[in-house]
Amino acid sequence: MPDSTPRPTPPTPAVPLAALLAREDLALRQIAGPVDPPPVVHAAHTSEMADPYPYLLGGELLLSAGVHIPDPADSDAYFDDYVSRIVAAGGAALGFGLAPVHDTVPRALVEACDAHGLPLVEVPPRTTFSAVARAVWQLLAQARLAELRRVTEAQQSLAAAAARPDPVPSVLRQLAQRVGGWTALYGPEGAEIAAAGREPEAPVRDSLTELTEVVRPSGPGTPTSATHATAGTHLAAYALGTGFVLGVVTPAREPGDHTIVSVAAVLLTLLTGEQQSGSGAARTSALVRLLLGSGAEDVAPLLGRGDTWFVVDARRSDRRDRPGPPGTRDPADARLRRGARPDLTHPHPPDLLAATALGAAFGSALIDPVGENVRILVPADREPAPQPGWTLGVSDAVPARQLPAAAAQASRALARARATRTPLVRHSARPALDDLVPRPAARAHARALLAPLAEQPALVETLRTWLSLHGSWDRSAVALSVHRNTVRQRIARSAELLHAELDDPDVRMELWFALRQE
Repeated sequence: MPDSTPRPTPPTPAVPLAALLAREDLALRQIAGPVDPPPVVHAAHTSEMADPYPYLLGGELLLSAGVHIPDPADSDAYFDDYVSRIVAAGGAALGFGLAPVHDTVPRALVEACDAHGLPLVEVPPRTTFSAVARAVWQLLAQARLAELRRVTEAQQSLAAAAARPDPVPSVLRQLAQRVGGWTALYGPEGAEIAAAGREPEAPVRDSLTELTEVVRPSGPGTPTSATHATAGTHLAAYALGTGFVLGVVTPAREPGDHTIVSVAAVLLTLLTGEQQSGSGAARTSALVRLLLGSGAEDVAPLLGRGDTWFVVDARRSDRRDRPGPPGTRDPADARLRRGARPDLTHPHPPDLLAATALGAAFGSALIDPVGENVRILVPADREPAPQPGWTLGVSDAVPARQLPAAAAQASRALARARATRTPLVRHSARPALDDLVPRPAARAHARALLAPLAEQPALVETLRTWLSLHGSWDRSAVALSVHRNTVRQRIARSAELLHAELDDPDVRMELWFALRQE
């Protein structure tokens, strides 16, 4: 007795049965079985066997002229068993030819197909089974070409998204668009950290979260992908090999979806390297903060890469940070001159994934996102270069014990880069006046001179930026992300507290000297 286990339809492009019925040269007509959801076929097969089950793979349009039909006395039971076996084999539809054996489709066959939910198509005498099969294969070829084109376009768009300054969110958005659903990235601890597309209902999201746990690494034998269907929705989860998991929700599983999602999974695996895991990123951030604080010389040997380092201070670029053609004025300056208050808050502060992607561009996992900025330690053998979508300030290459001073250099360089709308500004390494004064004495003088501002860091930072930009109110406002009048008020308040005439170049020089010692 042949196995009666239902067979799945093949994961290949399908031809809508309606497309076959629409061919006027075939003159086919569906006379029984469901029309909703629209039936589809994956192949055409001709057989006059009484039990076609062993010869079907699933998804076929089975063509028969009814040669196998016995005496009409047993027709009802025969047709019921015959149709049930086709359904069990995964047959998509039955095409019954009206010649040369039968002039009409047997009534019992129509009833059996209605009872078992199998579409029944009447094939007129003038239409050969070969013509029907050829039409099916033509439509399949068109479907395969369309699928190949869809997958190719998706691969190109996903690769382009991965090259953007915000690669992970861009890949998720592009993937959601290509599969017509919702995508989410789950961190090593199971939390959803990024998502894109049409957000599903809460029960579906909960089901997807549960599915991600199936593929989360837990030992030998853990699957790398898993699928599930719920509430008319298809769910899929893919382990990225870095502790992260990609989840996808689509209305249905379309041909090519698995290939497209697999490409996205590979890209996300590369973008979420091992150093980007939650615990790894936390340790990296803690290490960077330690290196930029006290005791750096004690932990620097743990890094194991070079004796000197650049400190790179970075902020996501927006329209105000990008240089325009020579001689043009930035609209932000015009708004400041008119007294209007622009929105100087960057709309997309960098997240951990964007920060680690920038670190990867510099070949460094030592990153520390701080507010709107990202600070990165880059080995001195890797020269920092401008990066699309970022404004950068770069310090001198210094040994570990001088990293705190280098951090201040990078911060000032970033402020100048933003003020001058330059993609990258480096700290000047030429000898300065403060190199001629012993550092302890210089710091003592700076603390005494700036003591009136000690409790007001906003005034100190505004004064430093304003002096570095030669007293420009507009550029200082842009660099500090405040209104020009705020800069004026802070500078006036600083002058009042310091009892200093800030128009005097000697006073400005002395204050700049003091501010450089901080």
